[in-house]
Amino acid sequence: MMSKTLALTEQLIALDSVTPEDKGCQRTLISLLEPLGFHCETIQSGEVTNLWARRGTTQPLVVFAGHTDVVPTGPVTQWQSAPFVPTQRDGKLYGRGAADMKTSIAAFVVATEEFLAVHPQHQGSIGFLITSDEEGPATDGTVVVCEQLKARGEQLDYCIVGEPTSVDQLGDTIKNGRRGTMSGKLIVKGVQGHIAYPQLAKNPIHLAAPALAELVAEVWDQGNDYYLPTSWQVSNIHAGTGASNVIPGEAVIDFNFRFSTASTAEGLQQRVHAILDKHGLSYELKWTIGGHPFLTTKGSLSDALAAAIRAETGIETELSTTGGTSDGRFIAKICPQVVEFGPPNASIHKIDEHIELRYIDPLKNIYRRTLENLLT
Repeated sequence: MMSKTLALTEQLIALDSVTPEDKGCQRTLISLLEPLGFHCETIQSGEVTNLWARRGTTQPLVVFAGHTDVVPTGPVTQWQSAPFVPTQRDGKLYGRGAADMKTSIAAFVVATEEFLAVHPQHQGSIGFLITSDEEGPATDGTVVVCEQLKARGEQLDYCIVGEPTSVDQLGDTIKNGRRGTMSGKLIVKGVQGHIAYPQLAKNPIHLAAPALAELVAEVWDQGNDYYLPTSWQVSNIHAGTGASNVIPGEAVIDFNFRFSTASTAEGLQQRVHAILDKHGLSYELKWTIGGHPFLTTKGSLSDALAAAIRAETGIETELSTTGGTSDGRFIAKICPQVVEFGPPNASIHKIDEHIELRYIDPLKNIYRRTLENLLT
């Protein structure tokens, strides 16, 4: 007999919810959560559909968070089976969203159902925060729900985000934080001219090079117990008219910081400007902060999840802050303890995305055990 978690995962994969579309995924979740006593709110923002569901009115409030949207499939002809037709093959379940993160959402729901069947009078409350805007701009999704919850004084105590965090096997990695991301678009101004008469022009590439070398060599911080040192990387450099005999009038340089809690966005910006000014450049610099870093130090939530992983798999998990940004950065502003945990991530965003079938019910069991550790 097919497990309830697997069946629900397949039902969700079959809905082609390419960001920012939800395509009825959240209606499916509401149909399962309302009979369990959850009060469900649909929060629409632009094209994005969000769900906030809560059972109970007391603290602590344990929240499961995730996203129903998925990235585009890429060339469908390169998939071995249709990306929105869930297909079991060679011990794996294939389909867009199988790993990122419809299995986690299904596991959330079934774990909660099983927990309530045994502990209907549990302590505290359980919540679900689900969006269809995690894989997109992330401007109308989790951040909007968090702002509304904060405005009405709704306090979150613990949050588990179902991102695919495991590396080699289910349970080996919990994300207890993420680095911040901040991009800069730097325009260094020169004077365009004929390349044979450099004395009549100013080459912005030559002017920028010493400053770039110093920025590359700069040690921004040493990191800390949870983070590697902050990284500064150039992603694009563009200058010139396309002609080989013209000194360009400006150079455009795109760069990005991935920064830890050992630095602040404001502090990094100030240091970049100081280096550029030191080299006497004429420039414009536009900053875009994609997300601030967040960190949940080892505590009651990570301990409860680690104990659940150990009981289910025998694995001693590790805490990690590697990888890109996630919606955890928004939730951390209204919740003191936020971690991410989900299935192996090797196939996410790829052709033939999949999850091993043997991991699906253990994932659900880990979520259920975590609820037991926190609310009983």
